Amino acid sequence: MFEPWGVLVILIICPLLGGLPLISWITYALKRKQLSQVGTGNISVSAAFYHGGKFVGILAVLSEAFKGVAAVLLSRAFFPDGSSWELIALIALVIGRYWIGRGAGTTNVVWGFVVHDPLVALFVSFFAGISFTILQSEQVVKFGVLLLFPLFVALLHLSDIPRILAAVALAGLMGWIYIKIPDDMKLPAQEAQTESQAMLEFLRGDRAMVSLDEELDAGIVGEKAATLSQIKRWGYPVPKGWVLSPIDDPQVLTEFLQPSELSPLVVRSSAIGEDSEHASAAGQYETVVNVTSPQALQSAIAQVQASYNHPLAVQYRRDRGLNDTAMAVLIQQQVQSVYSGVAFSRDPITQQGDAIIIEALPGSPTQVVSGKVTPEQYRAFVVETENSYSIQLEGEGRVPQALIKQVAYLAYRLEKRYHGTPQDIEWSSDGQTLWVLQSRPITTLLPIWTRKIAAEVIPGVIHPLTWSINRPLTCGVWGELFTLVLSDTFSWQRRSANGNSKAERALGLDFTETATLHHSRAYFNASLLGEIFLRMGLPPESLEFLTRGAKLSKPSLQSTWENLPGLGKLLKRELSLEKDFRQDYHKRFIPGLSQLAQEEIDNLEAPKLLARIDFILELLRHGTYYSILAPLSAALRQAIFRVKDGQIDHSVTPEIAALRSLSAIATDAKQVLHEFEPQQVFEQLKQTPEGEKILQEFNELLQDYGYLSEVGTDISVPTWRENPQMIKQMFVQLMQGNEPQSGAKDAINSIFAGKRKRSFVQRRVDIKGRVTEVYSRLLAELRWSFVGLEKIWLKSGLLNKTGDIFFLNFDEVRRLILDGDSKFIEQLDELVEFRRSQFLQDSEIIQVPLLVYGNTPPHPLAPSVLYSDQILQGIGASHGQAEGRVKVLRNLQEIPEIDRDTILVVPYTDSGWAPLLLRAGGLIAEAGGRLSHGAIVAREYGIPAVMDVRGATWLLQDGQRVRIDGSRGIVELSNDLRPE
Repeated sequence: MFEPWGVLVILIICPLLGGLPLISWITYALKRKQLSQVGTGNISVSAAFYHGGKFVGILAVLSEAFKGVAAVLLSRAFFPDGSSWELIALIALVIGRYWIGRGAGTTNVVWGFVVHDPLVALFVSFFAGISFTILQSEQVVKFGVLLLFPLFVALLHLSDIPRILAAVALAGLMGWIYIKIPDDMKLPAQEAQTESQAMLEFLRGDRAMVSLDEELDAGIVGEKAATLSQIKRWGYPVPKGWVLSPIDDPQVLTEFLQPSELSPLVVRSSAIGEDSEHASAAGQYETVVNVTSPQALQSAIAQVQASYNHPLAVQYRRDRGLNDTAMAVLIQQQVQSVYSGVAFSRDPITQQGDAIIIEALPGSPTQVVSGKVTPEQYRAFVVETENSYSIQLEGEGRVPQALIKQVAYLAYRLEKRYHGTPQDIEWSSDGQTLWVLQSRPITTLLPIWTRKIAAEVIPGVIHPLTWSINRPLTCGVWGELFTLVLSDTFSWQRRSANGNSKAERALGLDFTETATLHHSRAYFNASLLGEIFLRMGLPPESLEFLTRGAKLSKPSLQSTWENLPGLGKLLKRELSLEKDFRQDYHKRFIPGLSQLAQEEIDNLEAPKLLARIDFILELLRHGTYYSILAPLSAALRQAIFRVKDGQIDHSVTPEIAALRSLSAIATDAKQVLHEFEPQQVFEQLKQTPEGEKILQEFNELLQDYGYLSEVGTDISVPTWRENPQMIKQMFVQLMQGNEPQSGAKDAINSIFAGKRKRSFVQRRVDIKGRVTEVYSRLLAELRWSFVGLEKIWLKSGLLNKTGDIFFLNFDEVRRLILDGDSKFIEQLDELVEFRRSQFLQDSEIIQVPLLVYGNTPPHPLAPSVLYSDQILQGIGASHGQAEGRVKVLRNLQEIPEIDRDTILVVPYTDSGWAPLLLRAGGLIAEAGGRLSHGAIVAREYGIPAVMDVRGATWLLQDGQRVRIDGSRGIVELSNDLRPE
């Protein structure tokens, strides 16, 4: 019983010993400072040195060393010397130190380990000392030690597995704590106690000479220098340079550089906050060129530093609500410029399109940015395919075309490097090398709004009522998922130096800003989503990857590690998705839908209809969660398990099931009517008992799937039940003899034969299908409720035309029912007509931009023809090749005759479009990915499909012959136009 008691004592006493706030007591007793209320809020040795001075710091080291030694000796009272329990005691001590004592426990571990294993401690200290002397990086050495000491334990005690595992666990725990907890060592040294400043600067690795070859922190050296160091480390040519942080003494650097007439330098500003996404500060601070002597260098540095406090610069910061920070100085070797200029990766004037704008002149870059000389202007378009790229150039002048193309490709690649954020790039060429002098975000083009995902979620032109309901539902669920990760993540963090916790910053994110309307179309805030995903430790393209298969960049390992608790919660939600949905399906959705089906909408008064709408919205709030998480879960699992699209069965998806049923009924109808007139099919079927049975099956199908519509997420669009004409036309066309291709037959036979695959991926796809059914039914009930309300208001004269209600938002609908505001009622007709007029104007915009830059986009321009060798690039969504003639279909008002020679070209594909694909030879869509409705249906029926072909409905014309490759995602064009 002796050893179990030892385990109990270690696990109880050591955490309490670690949590004992000796450092806090010492600092308060000697300096009257509460460490929990200053700096980062940590109670650590570095905090004691920083805020209490050298003597307080030494006492803090002794107190924490005592704890580490005591924990090891306590273990030896119960277990043999050198046992793994000594390391477990240190682990328990560190846990208490972090959770209770608000410190990292480094000193505890160091001195405890010296007692536990002096030989390993000696080896590790030796290597750490050498590394710090060479690298001068406290961060690198700190994490390097965590790798070294378990390695030395393993080498010296190869047979002691428990000891090795305990050493690895202790190193992992310390590494996790280092990432989670901020360090007072990183606070500005000049604000520390005077007697501690020199030691802190040494331990932090502060040096007078910091070069652009190093990884730099924008918070210390400014965005300009940090960005250039990053670009240089990516491999782009950046002139060699050095950085003076605001607290550095320039003397050492000026003596080292020794500029001359043969080796001139340029001295530039790199203010904290300059060249950021919030403010460019262009032209606010000084730049000094042609610095050719040490004295001139000292003078230039002083001149640049002084420019930070120039009245115009101060006013600039105040106007933009920026805090006063400090000025770092960037000194670079001056390029002997033959040609120079600037490049904008996106047109800052039109704010749309893919044109790269380049301004260039022979000579130095100062001519271009000064505004005193008019530069040559060029427009370039970069078209990149999987294995190659081409550049189209507009404009000519004295600067070589080859160099301009090189600049264009540089701008294109840098924008991609910065996750699509438009870049303002300053460049110069010495006749051999194209140098990057600066790259910063074009602040006027932020935020970036994208249609890529929104075009699938809620396509087409959107009425105000639809948006007022969809936006809070969608943004609310995304906000819930983001907060689940971020709040958990940042709640682990301690207070920062300015007193604001990162938890507060996470909660301050406005998730309602994730979506907006431009030109009455839905757009997602790519800038905000990218920032959120990065904070979550995920790549900024995560959402696009999950929905569209985009390539992912690598997130910061530190960010991912910091977010593990929150990501773990998100993973837990994913793993319990099937169980949670099944529970809600039986206890919430089915009873709710049954209740709604039993109500007679035509007999309900306005207040009752409002109560019905609120009831549906409450169900939709729960349904929206599953409608977002289920597709993401299915896509993620498909990517992880590398399941091919053709191996997945989508028969649970409502539109797929509806099409299969329709096809089966049409086949039976052909057996009844061997000869028929297409316009008289339904009348002819009524004439025989067999035909009546077919009609009954058709009506049952319409009853079962009547909740579907052309746009499943838009409640302003009539459902199939309200407008069955399209389904009737498709039914007749199926009877005319065009059978689904073999891929569809095989899929149908596979279903009926009971051969469905059951896998991790398939189960999620099945859930996605059931979620789609529930969500679509609820939206249909919501639409019918608003239509019922509109009928009442049309009868009373409150509204004038059918469809008027969809030009109100939901708050206004509620206000009309509950308040009866006479003033608002007087303005109602004018308001509805104004919105109707705006809606019709936006509806006439055939080609809306895929990306919108800034919050006030101009009227859309016609898309540029950006294909080479008659090829359009998209996303391959359904394998196979097809050749045929184009039929551009922008809406479903009239269904054209379609056969296997028809290549349908559509703006998007929702459930209502699916029946058309049954008979087409191929599909081209402007929006959508491999998981969109059109792609799924195309794969089910063996039809080649290419999605995300930008400008397809504008570039392609009816009758034009094209060849599509659904595997490679390309469309080959022909100039062969045959009038229809």
